[in-house]
Amino acid sequence: MNTPTFAELLRNPVQLLAFGFGSGLSPKAPGTMGTVAAVPLYLLLAQLPLTWYTAVVIAAGLIGLYLCGRSGSELEVEDHPGIVWDEFVGLWITMWAVPVTPLWILAGFVVFRVFDIWKPWPISWMDREIKGGLGVMLDDVCAGIAACAVLHFGINLGPW
Repeated sequence: MNTPTFAELLRNPVQLLAFGFGSGLSPKAPGTMGTVAAVPLYLLLAQLPLTWYTAVVIAAGLIGLYLCGRSGSELEVEDHPGIVWDEFVGLWITMWAVPVTPLWILAGFVVFRVFDIWKPWPISWMDREIKGGLGVMLDDVCAGIAACAVLHFGINLGPW
């Protein structure tokens, strides 16, 4: 499997974004490192009104179809583990309309990673059966939706 260097990422904006500004180059747990790298951008996005936040996340997801598909083609691999733009979008979906506090950010991070790693059905089916940029993005989008639902259940459950 061909993995670009950071210098190569800097010369290729598509790869730079797909690899989460280099976070996907981590030799251990690149998906987790990509999710960590998504948090500071989430903190910026969370300052937007919810309508704009939603629009930016949808746009990032649509752009991700291209980024992940093209990166996979350039690297000649269907879903390179270093491609983490899908983790960025998945976390941002997870955090939709969630309080911007350390507790909820940590909870969102953990719940999203659990869904992304565990991949319960139908997420596991999507991960296996759907190819290209759509396949790379879709399982993380669905993991983000499931994680968001869990967080909102928790938000409405208690006196947080």
